[in-house]
Amino acid sequence: MMTCNSIPLIFLFLSISCTAQDISHTNPVKAEVKRVNNSYTLIREGRPYYIKGAGGSSRLAELARRGGNSIRTWSTHRAQAVLDSAQKYNLTVMMGLHVERERHGFDYNDEMAVAEQLKRLQKEVENYKNHPALLAWGIGNELNLRYTNKKVWNAVNDIAKMIHRVDPNHPATTMLAGIGKEEVDYIKEHGQNIDFLCIQMYADVINVRERVAQAGWDGPYAITEWGATGHWEVAKTDWGAAIEQTSTERAKVLQERFENAIKPDTTQCLGSYVFLWGQKQERTPTWYGLFTENGEIMESIDVLQYLWIGTWPVNRVPQIFDIKLNGQTRYDNIRISANTRAVLMFRSHDFENDSLIVDAELLPESTDLGDGGDHESRPETINNLISKTEQNTVTFNTPSKKGAYRIFVYIRDGHNHAAAANVPFYVE
Repeated sequence: MMTCNSIPLIFLFLSISCTAQDISHTNPVKAEVKRVNNSYTLIREGRPYYIKGAGGSSRLAELARRGGNSIRTWSTHRAQAVLDSAQKYNLTVMMGLHVERERHGFDYNDEMAVAEQLKRLQKEVENYKNHPALLAWGIGNELNLRYTNKKVWNAVNDIAKMIHRVDPNHPATTMLAGIGKEEVDYIKEHGQNIDFLCIQMYADVINVRERVAQAGWDGPYAITEWGATGHWEVAKTDWGAAIEQTSTERAKVLQERFENAIKPDTTQCLGSYVFLWGQKQERTPTWYGLFTENGEIMESIDVLQYLWIGTWPVNRVPQIFDIKLNGQTRYDNIRISANTRAVLMFRSHDFENDSLIVDAELLPESTDLGDGGDHESRPETINNLISKTEQNTVTFNTPSKKGAYRIFVYIRDGHNHAAAANVPFYVE
């Protein structure tokens, strides 16, 4: 790739290009939280800015096309490229600052380590504070998850204070796992430099306003993770496998949670970031991502478009219903003998009556289980056991090895859309 120092013969052209880039990156767009008519509002460029966002930094053209206006990151990894890409699509970025967690071994009684962290983060803020796509700084992620030392909030407050000194144009926040009175009381006393709180909830987001009131937080907040029902919030089989929603069930609850809990709070809520604008392995490859591993769009994205701009896409994602394995539901603790024939049955629906393609995959139950979104490795596909896929059925042979498995089904419409579901079962 060429740079401004590459070739003298094109110096003039590159000088103009680089000058334009330099100018754009030294003209920050001011954002701040204000109280207007007894309600809190995020103001950007002097105008109200309600966050219609997603966590993740890929497929930004699709996000903008669907009506989203902001993304959220967890660190400054690839920050320049992320900010530039967001700017290209008229999106903003709540830029994450990676703050060490007590549950990963960091000691907030170690004053030298805390000071070194602050020094590192100041350099990150200085590097990106003037980018016009920057919206706010997110200090850490779920620092209250399985913690004991409240000095972490003193450190967060010092980071926010540093941000205000170094970058007066962007507010500072921190992301909580849920919200509770104990940490809110402490943050009120020791975190006065935090401009607003961020809350991360999944099924319980339907109660967010009640939870905020119970915790005693009367200031502004944003919801920086919400979406699928969490794997810790669902029913489990008697061998401990969490039972996942289908992509259609997930889309339905996503719409209900936004319309009934997030959108109605016009007093304190500044907006939200759905999780996850991308794909990841967390308990399964399909639990949280709004895209499949192949990059196909799932139904929740259609719902988000409707929630953000009020219209459904011209061609919608197919749906899946009534999934059963050997006549049993996901909740029936399905046990099957080894090396036997099994049949997965389901119903599908396509709004435009597109021809649908059925694919299936057999995986062992994941055993690499992370905590709080930590990295998990994906189980390896078990090949050569699926014998037939039809419009409403998948026929396969069960593995010969005793243990826990899942059969996954994907329904594709030929327009880069897919419905997805899985059923856990145990081989005797």
